[in-house]
Parts: sequence; structure tokens; C-alpha cells
Amino acid sequence: MNFKTVLSQFRAIAMLEGISYLMLGITMALKYGFEMGLPNKIVGYAHGLLFILYLVWLYLNFIDRKWSLGKVFLLFLASIIPFGTFWADKNILTKETENKQSI
Repeated sequence: MNFKTVLSQFRAIAMLEGISYLMLGITMALKYGFEMGLPNKIVGYAHGLLFILYLVWLYLNFIDRKWSLGKVFLLFLASIIPFGTFWADKNILTKETENKQSI
């Protein structure tokens, strides 16, 4: 994957954000089921940072690629739904990458 474009950077951040979201669910079970709070704290901080980066890169792509507000809203929703970023990468961001390469 080429990280030179804002879109490719966004795709990478989206994958990491999705993974951290799923890891947060696992660490919540550790926190409340086994009283192990530290993993949840670490993953929580990482997830928070990745979520902020996701939103910043979403805005950068909105400006750079002139995305519609509907697409931006859909991608925002994908960030708050489990497995949403993976769906968005497959169904929206991959097509954006292919469209850019064919131009």
C-alpha cells in the first residue's frame, strides 16, 4: 500500500481504528470480568487517538477529493459501528482508490 496519498493514509488509519475498536471490546471483558484494567486503559488511549486521526483524515479527504456530505456521514457512521471501517474500506474506499487510478 502506498502511503503517499491522503486516501491511502486514511485507509490505513481506518483499518487500525477498526482493529482498536474490536480490541476495546476484548479489554472491556478483561476489565470487568477479571479486574484487569490496564489493558483497557492502554487500548482505550490508542483507540481514542486513532478515532481522532480517523476524523481528521476524513475531513482532509472531504476537502481533497470533494466528497459529498452523504459519503462523509456514511464514513463517520462506519467509525462508530463495530466492523464498520472494514465494510467502508471494502465498499467505499477501495472504489475510491480504483477511481483515482483510472483517471
